[in-house]
Amino acid sequence: MSNSLPNMLESAILKIREMVDVNSVIGDPITTPDGVTIIPVSKVSVGFGGGGSDFVSKNVNKQENPFGGGVGGGVKVTPVAFLIVKDGTVRMMPVATPANTTADRVVEMVPDVLDKISAFLDARIEKKGE
Repeated sequence: MSNSLPNMLESAILKIREMVDVNSVIGDPITTPDGVTIIPVSKVSVGFGGGGSDFVSKNVNKQENPFGGGVGGGVKVTPVAFLIVKDGTVRMMPVATPANTTADRVVEMVPDVLDKISAFLDARIEKKGE
């Protein structure tokens, strides 16, 4: 097999390195006018693959067989959290993932529903006490 496939894979890896660097994971700090610094933190997922084959040449005089192949890849950057620096203290604020299923949405609604029920019951108790 020709060395074209290793060259193609190396080229794909170099292109991915150009697209993703450390600033993709820990972003550039953003400073607000009131002195708060916000630093984005992300998760980077990378995937690629490739394949190829040498073909038998119909020309007997050729020393090398023709090669056919391809390489593909992808990068996904997902925000995970923000680091918030204020007055010498650092807090991490996670980014909530959106609810994908009905069950997830119901679980997200439970605290709000409990707060509303509690407020309703408190209001009824106050009315009875008057």
